[in-house]
Amino acid sequence: MKLVLRETSPEARSLASAAGFLLDLLLAGLLVFALVDRLAPPQDLPWKPFSLNQPIGLATAGKLARIGADPAACRAALREGGVRFAEGETRETGYCSTRDTVRAAGRLAPAAPVMTCPLALGYALWEHQVLVPASREIMGSRLVRVEHYGTYACRTIYGRPGERPSAHAHAAALDVAGFRFADGRRGTVAADFRSGSDEGHFVQAARNGACRVFGTVLSPDYNAAHRDHLHLEGGGYRLCR
Repeated sequence: MKLVLRETSPEARSLASAAGFLLDLLLAGLLVFALVDRLAPPQDLPWKPFSLNQPIGLATAGKLARIGADPAACRAALREGGVRFAEGETRETGYCSTRDTVRAAGRLAPAAPVMTCPLALGYALWEHQVLVPASREIMGSRLVRVEHYGTYACRTIYGRPGERPSAHAHAAALDVAGFRFADGRRGTVAADFRSGSDEGHFVQAARNGACRVFGTVLSPDYNAAHRDHLHLEGGGYRLCR
């Protein structure tokens, strides 16, 4: 029996060529992904696990948002980062609440204020990866205390009737007033934010670093109501002033 070979049609050759091209693209993409996965810092890759021991990177904000939406994952991240904490008490007063809150150990004074777990995680990252390195590099001294005005306050924005509830009404914001160092020096937002001293440079670095961690950071650059503190608030839209 004579075997007859049929010539491949132009359409079939085009389809085969396109399939080969797509396969080459897929293989190239897999190679690039493998190289990025191997060589890029984990803090820049959204699929890599989050760690408080990693510097702040391109993917850090997204990881914080994802972990913060899961109460169990948030607490696990604190534990894995070596942050000791206790569960916060739950209070419900009208539009105010302290649900999903913790009291975490750290350099805050007064110590261990009640705050949402996502805020506690953001603060821990800010302290570890911004404040501690900046105190060493700018002040040449160890950071020993982060002074604050509080987290929870059952009120509207600026305490005005008819305004929407403040993030403080859910213990989701922290107002930082100043910093103390092991050599006895102290830097405050009120006195040093616009000074050219080492303390002023440190306070500015603290604000700028906070903008890489928190969704909303308000300082004396925003308005007079924030002349003496940094308002740190996680999640939502991003505002750094």
